[in-house]
Amino acid sequence: MPALASPVADERSALREYLAFHQSAFFAVAYGLTDEQARSSPSASDLSIGGLIKHVTAMQRTWMSRVAAAPDAPPRDPRSFDEIARDFADQHVMTADETLDGLLEKFEAECANSLRLAETADLDAKVPVPQDIPWFPKGIKDWSVRWVILHVINELTRHSGHADIVRESIDGATMYELVAALEGWSIDGWVQPWRPDGES
Repeated sequence: MPALASPVADERSALREYLAFHQSAFFAVAYGLTDEQARSSPSASDLSIGGLIKHVTAMQRTWMSRVAAAPDAPPRDPRSFDEIARDFADQHVMTADETLDGLLEKFEAECANSLRLAETADLDAKVPVPQDIPWFPKGIKDWSVRWVILHVINELTRHSGHADIVRESIDGATMYELVAALEGWSIDGWVQPWRPDGES
């Protein structure tokens, strides 16, 4: 993951590049963590690195299923609203039986699916706005696939920022250090290189 997204030539490449760029932030922010650290919530909120990765995995699955089904709606979830709400709350928690490697593997699979759809889907296709979900707008009949991909990028960006704060609260590591460590390069003289074992 470079520190900046690569140059883009057109709308399609911009959507794909920025989607990939913000997906990659979660691999960097998780670099070198134990399962216990990934499960911890050391900041002012209850957010954890593992919980955030679990959430953005489910977020991509939900939104990109709408892209895959466009212009139709995806199959309706047969569960009750309370069941869906409970599942949404559980998305933010890394449970005792989950591992960071397992969560990252599921995240990577969803990232690949999202990128494939960003590369192939009709950006102008209509995505129906669900009318049975309270927080969705009632005055809008549909979004475009373009809008949905931009929304996914927005969600990834927001939550990678949360993850940055949580990670720094765990061990002081910042994103530039983590990117350097993950990619195997050093930025000596700019910031102190970070190592998973705590040694510089």
